[in-house]
Amino acid sequence: MAFEEYDKYEQSELVQKWLRENGLSIVVGIAIGLVGIFGWQQWNNHQARNEAEAAQLYKQAQIAVASGKPDIAAQFTDRLMTDFAKSPYAIFAVSDRAKQEVQDKQLDKAEASLAWAESHAGAPALKSLIQLRVAQVELARGNGTAALATLDRIPANDYSGLTQELRGDALVKLGRSDDARKAYQAAMSALSEDAPQRGALQMKLDDLATAGKQGA
Repeated sequence: MAFEEYDKYEQSELVQKWLRENGLSIVVGIAIGLVGIFGWQQWNNHQARNEAEAAQLYKQAQIAVASGKPDIAAQFTDRLMTDFAKSPYAIFAVSDRAKQEVQDKQLDKAEASLAWAESHAGAPALKSLIQLRVAQVELARGNGTAALATLDRIPANDYSGLTQELRGDALVKLGRSDDARKAYQAAMSALSEDAPQRGALQMKLDDLATAGKQGA
């Protein structure tokens, strides 16, 4: 600020001159501005403390899962959902819960968890990631049509490799082999040469080629 270029005496003189020239309105404006700056700093500090606490809760949930204590992990996740619903860490924790629910064949619970995560995901990229997982659950249900509809809601440039691979899986389930092959090829093109998913994708393409020869 310009005030930093003056010593205390000169600052005082400058302020007095402003007061003489501009009157009370300037004083009020400065006061409001200072309160606003202070409030903004307090809000930022509060947000930083909240994110740090949410990150710690998420870490504890992960440790509990790794330690084979799902009930403890659930308590941490529930607290994140209640007290830090707007934090990305709450979304991560609920998404992790949904993954475990899928593994436990609790697809209804997984869908409910992901519905909460999607409705609370603020960042578009995070919302797209949740939608990918919703499509995975729909595929686990055997509902290729619903999975395609969910994938259609994801912006074209978000996780294109994963999106196209899941699209291919849904199309295979629907018996649309030619369309599935195109989706897998698009997924392959979107991945880097050293991406670990390329091997699995190539196997899916090979399976389609084998099935096509047998059906010929």
